[in-house]
Amino acid sequence: MRSSIVIFYLVFLCFAVSLKAQSKKYGIHTVAFYNFENLFDINDDHDTEDDEWTPNGAQHWTKEKYEQKLKNLSRVISEIGTPENSNAPTIIGGSEIENRGVLEDLIKERRLLPFDYGIIHFDSPDKRGIDVALLYQKKYFRPTSFSNIPLLIYKSKVPFNEEQKEDNPDDEVEEKSERKIHNNRVFTRDQLLVTGFLEGEEISIIINHWPSRSGGEKASSQFREAAGRLNRKIIDSLQQINPAAKVITMGDLNDGPFNKSVKIALGAKAQKKEVSEFGIFNPFEEMANKGMGTIAFRDSWDIFDQIMITGSLIKPDFSTFMFWKANIFNKPYLVQQSGQYRGYPLRHSLTEVGFSDHFPVYIYLIKEIKL
Repeated sequence: MRSSIVIFYLVFLCFAVSLKAQSKKYGIHTVAFYNFENLFDINDDHDTEDDEWTPNGAQHWTKEKYEQKLKNLSRVISEIGTPENSNAPTIIGGSEIENRGVLEDLIKERRLLPFDYGIIHFDSPDKRGIDVALLYQKKYFRPTSFSNIPLLIYKSKVPFNEEQKEDNPDDEVEEKSERKIHNNRVFTRDQLLVTGFLEGEEISIIINHWPSRSGGEKASSQFREAAGRLNRKIIDSLQQINPAAKVITMGDLNDGPFNKSVKIALGAKAQKKEVSEFGIFNPFEEMANKGMGTIAFRDSWDIFDQIMITGSLIKPDFSTFMFWKANIFNKPYLVQQSGQYRGYPLRHSLTEVGFSDHFPVYIYLIKEIKL
């Protein structure tokens, strides 16, 4: 089993604890998250509001554009985490996915076919039909259980006030979805929980796409705080079963590392030393402090896309897989090079099939291999 792990050498690693100044041999896996931004096929699904993503819709979404989108996404996925790890992500969470079919088309792309990705996907109640999902390399990860856990949130009976709306890059496309209310419920994405074995070690992953800021950041904060509490409840349940459970939660949270949904509802900490036995570590808060971002709006950057881990993954014992470091994948080809949005993520327009309005994020898990 160990021989199948991607091998690399780390010299003078800097961790919270002191390691001997010598070369060591490690196995490494990349775990990533990417908002695929409107990964729709060209077919009209009468049960969802996907009309604009059809050949006759507002986006003029043709077969050629769809196929180019798949090629673009496959390039990104195949390169996330390089050069530290020559292998594509072992595990990648995704959001804004219309259905299982688009994922099946994606993993058949030439760049991804060699990695033999499996798919875990459920349809969510979101009215636009966008879901979250997990892709995994079958060679390294073996799922044992998976479920979609609904986020039950409700709006008051007070009508939506257009004057209260605050602009946000995701609002325009998500507002139709989240303003549709049945018995005052806001229909949004489920949280996907997957448990399985990574090279024989049990690990659980939660994939998220929390409610948008439609209606304004402050007015909608309560919904994302509810999402954070649900996330914490899922993690608590896993830790009650196994106090040493290794849990990774990831997604487009529509909030940054400093918002209440992350800091209070989920209880994430920026420093490893602050993480309690059953706590959550968020390596992306430090990046946000440095002005880095995964999404831009009005020349202001934020990190909506985050990967957080339980304290069981930050121990100084690399005899099992542990967290090494995190990063944002923002290569130049993913960046708009000219025009009004120069420097922003290169997204789709009527004249160009881009990538996404979000940059992907990733972490490395490593394990020392005894020689």
